[in-house]
Amino acid sequence: MSDQTPHNLTIEGRPEWPLFVFAHGAGAPMDSDFMNRMTELLLERRVAVARFEFPYMAERRENGKKRPPNGQKQLLDCWREVFAECKADRKLIIGGKSMGGRMASMIADEVGAAGLVCLGYPFHAPGKPEKTRTEHLQALQTPTVIIQGTRDAMGNQEEVTHYSLSDAIELFWLEDGNHDLKPRIKSGFSHDQHLQLAADRMAAFCSEVDA
Repeated sequence: MSDQTPHNLTIEGRPEWPLFVFAHGAGAPMDSDFMNRMTELLLERRVAVARFEFPYMAERRENGKKRPPNGQKQLLDCWREVFAECKADRKLIIGGKSMGGRMASMIADEVGAAGLVCLGYPFHAPGKPEKTRTEHLQALQTPTVIIQGTRDAMGNQEEVTHYSLSDAIELFWLEDGNHDLKPRIKSGFSHDQHLQLAADRMAAFCSEVDA
């Protein structure tokens, strides 16, 4: 990667395209298979992508030692710094996979993001549906798309339809998808088909809010 910053920030795509700032999830880096494939699909659809790593993941890249995510304050401060680095004079759509998307949703209104996209939002920890992470989503004003598998262990369709969420949020469901949007073979869908559908919706949304 070229032009690395302390967050390993890298931007791909043309400057006239909408820019999606894409944060990784808790357990995988910014160049995981999921992150790489989604970036590839977005670039094919004329959406530029900025990727970066939270401090704990950047440190793991340097020393190879796994460590848990930083505390929420540090994660949010990192998001603010990356947003400022990418901002220049263009609109930014922000979001990410799981934890990365959740952190983006917590600062979207504050930083004035043009839009927000969450892939596999962690509405609750696995096995703890009573402990929801939705309070701030009730008042969210940033135009938002949450792309979620219908059997996501951190918020399936049956659970999420009962949540009180802001009218600014669109839920885009992928049939039989898990937390990585991956369906079972018996569903008749493939993982890549679901990622393609996710990229289609993201590209349309990014063009809408960037106009």
